[in-house]
Amino acid sequence: MYETDKIQNLLREGRVAEAIDTLKNAIASQPTDDHAHYLLGNAYCRLSDWRNAIASYHEAIELNPQSPAVEAEKKVKEILNFYCHDLYNP
Repeated sequence: MYETDKIQNLLREGRVAEAIDTLKNAIASQPTDDHAHYLLGNAYCRLSDWRNAIASYHEAIELNPQSPAVEAEKKVKEILNFYCHDLYNP
């Protein structure tokens, strides 16, 4: 199992790959842990791995529609949909 504080410390220390491995192992043993899926999405966001972040958030949302992954997914989509109109229309 994982500890949320441990995962957050790993992410803070830049040990994202280790956090991802820890969360994947936790999900393998507890696939219905929506919070682990949410944290995994956050870890993927640290790597700008948007596809896996969104997939992890979707999984969390399917398990718990009230998950904080709902807002996190919206923010990722905003990032992906952003572009500066002035750059395209000088």
